[in-house]
Amino acid sequence: MSLNRFRIQQQKPNYLLAIIIFIMVIFGLIMIYSASVVRSYESFGYNYYFLNKQAISFFVGLVVWFIAAKIDYRVWQKYAFWLFLISLFFLVAVFIPGLGMELQGANRWISIGPIFFQPSEIAKFAFIIYLAAWLAKKGEGVKNFYSGFIPFAIMLGVLTLLIMKEPDMGTTIVIVAIAVSMFFTSGANIYHIGLGGVTATFLFWILIKTSPYRLERLTVFLDPSSKSLAAGYHINQALLAIGSGGLFGLGFGQSKQKYLYLPETHVDSIYAIIVEELGFLRASLVIVAFIVIGYIGFGIAKNAPDMFSRLVAIGITTWFVVQAFLNIATMLGAVPLTGVPLPFISYGGSALIVSLAAVGILMNISKQGNR
Repeated sequence: MSLNRFRIQQQKPNYLLAIIIFIMVIFGLIMIYSASVVRSYESFGYNYYFLNKQAISFFVGLVVWFIAAKIDYRVWQKYAFWLFLISLFFLVAVFIPGLGMELQGANRWISIGPIFFQPSEIAKFAFIIYLAAWLAKKGEGVKNFYSGFIPFAIMLGVLTLLIMKEPDMGTTIVIVAIAVSMFFTSGANIYHIGLGGVTATFLFWILIKTSPYRLERLTVFLDPSSKSLAAGYHINQALLAIGSGGLFGLGFGQSKQKYLYLPETHVDSIYAIIVEELGFLRASLVIVAFIVIGYIGFGIAKNAPDMFSRLVAIGITTWFVVQAFLNIATMLGAVPLTGVPLPFISYGGSALIVSLAAVGILMNISKQGNR
């Protein structure tokens, strides 16, 4: 009887993960309202524009989350290729006049009537599913240089090339981290991974050297005070917000930087507003939450029932953790400024919906894994 009870317990999804994610999204809605209230009134005449749009995305995301948690994860493996192909089409479509939309000099969005979304968010999700299916099918062949490493490098190269064309280096870094973690977990040759790392570093350096704004960001990172009124404006305002908040913060809603000083207060820069209003002690709970998410996610991967589900769990967890710490590190000036949102907290409808769908898949894997 005790054995049967143990088996029944294994069929329960990881509710702790669901609770943490739900709390983070609610916290994100609260902070989006506070961080965007000035810009919302300035642009649209009332305080709740961005909050309302994010709340709608949240309700849609909850439905998607529930459906994804109910679908057997093996179904995704069957349609992995077509999912990835569709995501590549959307990445190309951002450059099609009338379909793609350019904002602030970047082609990262598609607008179809009232539907407005960012294809790179879908690409993260689709690439994780497809790469997991491909690596699981490849098996021991992943260790071969010509049948394993070369096709992997080509797939990753095509995807990152399209995203860099937008341009979006932050998302590129996240996708590379996801791909490497999954490739390593599949049993790839460590020397091949090292070769890929050296090659990627060289290519990134070329991209930085040949792009004036990326080179300027690197220069600002090395000396933030050198160009306080030019390229260093964003990071300096973020550091000013964090410094003003101190340990205990100015109080909820009391941010000074959101008065059109700090750019992207409700998107990429929301962590700086969190620290300014709530203080670094309470804002550090966000970091703790992502550490716990990482611990749970990698635990789900460890206990996954097969290689496909293990790789999917690794990819999704790496996505959330790496993107979160990249966003936070940029706001703290620990790495050069990159435009990636804080998962579950930053404003962005397509990012939230796709992320919640990924959480649903993690929940389904946890339900079918072994403790």
